[in-house]
Amino acid sequence: MRIRTDDEVYRVDAVWLGPPKATFPWRARYVSWGIGLAVFFLTLTVERRIGIGFGFFSVAWALVITVVITRLVGSRISHERPLGAVVTMWVRELTAPRQNSTGNGGAVTATRIKVSGQRPQAKQGRRQLPPAENSPGRHAQQPRRQAASRTREVRGVRTPARP
Repeated sequence: MRIRTDDEVYRVDAVWLGPPKATFPWRARYVSWGIGLAVFFLTLTVERRIGIGFGFFSVAWALVITVVITRLVGSRISHERPLGAVVTMWVRELTAPRQNSTGNGGAVTATRIKVSGQRPQAKQGRRQLPPAENSPGRHAQQPRRQAASRTREVRGVRTPARP
């Protein structure tokens, strides 16, 4: 048994072949005519803005560019993906947040650090800190004593520490 789908109904494009008894030799959908007209005027405007004068060759090149861009856009749209969806997708792609791939800041320099020729003196009345654990003066002092009954806590139960 063969089941027929309704895809053929949607594959029929709304096309205008031209005036009666004088049809065009190509098929173009209505949406392609609209896109082509907008692209043609946009191309002519860009040509004027970059300083290309209005003449036969400038209009011919604008027409060629229009056909290429219209065919490119027309290949991306269909009855399943209309022009509005393609434009919306394009706008969202352009405005989507992007990951910042450049680092913040620049090279690190020491040009703003002030250097003095004299070392600062300790203020009187302040308590001096003992030498750091790995400093040479630390070993001259008495060695650390470990408590004989040192214990450690494991899950709340006090057990003697291993030596």
